[in-house]
Amino acid sequence: MRPTTEQIVNALKNVIDPDLQKNLVSLGMIENIVTGDNTVSFKLVLTTPACPLREKLKNDCIEAVKKYVDSSLDVRVEVSSKVKTNPQVSDKTAILPQVKNIILIASGKGGVGKSTVSVNMAISLAKTGAKVGLIDADIYGPSIPMMFNLSNQKPEAFEKDGVVKVLPFEKFGIKLISIGFFVDPEKALIWRGPMASNALKQLFTDVEWGELDYLIIDTPPGTGDIHLTLVQTLDVAGVAIVTTPQNVALADARKAINMFRADGIKVPVLGLIENMSYFVPAELPENKYYIFGKDGGSKLAAEMKIPLLGQIPIVQSICESGDAGEPIAAMENNIVEKSFVMLAEKLTQQLSIWNAFYEATDVEKHEETCNCKK
Repeated sequence: MRPTTEQIVNALKNVIDPDLQKNLVSLGMIENIVTGDNTVSFKLVLTTPACPLREKLKNDCIEAVKKYVDSSLDVRVEVSSKVKTNPQVSDKTAILPQVKNIILIASGKGGVGKSTVSVNMAISLAKTGAKVGLIDADIYGPSIPMMFNLSNQKPEAFEKDGVVKVLPFEKFGIKLISIGFFVDPEKALIWRGPMASNALKQLFTDVEWGELDYLIIDTPPGTGDIHLTLVQTLDVAGVAIVTTPQNVALADARKAINMFRADGIKVPVLGLIENMSYFVPAELPENKYYIFGKDGGSKLAAEMKIPLLGQIPIVQSICESGDAGEPIAAMENNIVEKSFVMLAEKLTQQLSIWNAFYEATDVEKHEETCNCKK
C-alpha cells in the first residue's frame, strides 16, 4: 500500500531537533516528499553543512517513518544544507549583502593562537561544503599572509560600476584578504585608532566577496577600537573567544566576553575555544601533559554560561604547518585536523541555535503586537 504524504509529514513531526527543540517539519527542514509502492524519499535540509547531528537526524527520520507509517517501507533520505542569513537585519547589511553570517574570532590577550584557530577553522568549514571567507583584521600584526604562503603578494584589482574593487585570494577552498597584502611586511604599522578603523572598513567595502555562508574575521587581541568598529559597521552574527588554560589568559578572556555582552554591543558569544590545552609528544601520542594548567577553559565557560567549543592541543605540526604556509586543517587524516573539524561543527551549531533564537523572538514580538497569540 502506498503511504500518503500526510502520513509521512505526521511521522516526521515526531523527530525533534535536539538543539532547536522543535520538530523538523515545523523548522522547514523536510522537503520534496515523494511516495511510491513501498518507497518513500525526501530531503532533509540542515541549517549548516557542518552539522554534527547529520547522521543522527537522518537515522531518526528513517526510524520515525518506519515506526509511525510502515516498518517495511524503503526510506531514502537525501541530506543537504541551506545556511540561513543572520536574522539581525539592519541598515548595516547593505555593506556585505551577500554574506549570510559574520563571525568574529577574538581574544583578551595576544599570543593565545587566535590567528591559528581562525585559519584552521575557516579551512575546516570550507571542507564541509560551506562558502567561507576570512579577513585578517589584526591591523597591527597581520599574520595570515605568511600562514597561506602569500607574503609579498598583491591581490588583483578591477573596475566595477566605476569603482575600483579588489579580488580576494582563494586558497584551500576559502576567500581571504589581509591588511598585510597592502603594506610593507618589514615595517611596523603605526596608526592611530581612526586610521586603523578606516583601513579596516576598506577590507569590507572595497573587496569583492561575492556570496558567502560564513565570513570569519580574525580580530586583534584585546578590547579596543577595531572591535567597536566591527560591531558598529557590520551585522555580526556571533563571536568566539580564544584563550589558553592559564589564569592570566582566562582573566583577559573574561573581559572580552563581558565586552561583547555590554550594552550597546550585545553580540552573541557563541562559545570559548581553549588553545594549547595540553602537550602531546609525537613519540607518545596517547600522553597528555597540561603545561599551562588543566580545565581552565571549561571552568571559565561554566562560569560565563557559554559552551566550551573545543580544546586544541599543543602539537609541533600545528606551528610548523602555519609557518610553512600550509595550515594543518588543509592536510588529511590527522588527529589535529579532525579536532578543528569538530570545532567548526560546534561553532556553526551554536550559531544556528542563536539564529533560531532571534527568529523565535521576532515571532513572539510580532504576536504580542498583533494580539494573535492563541
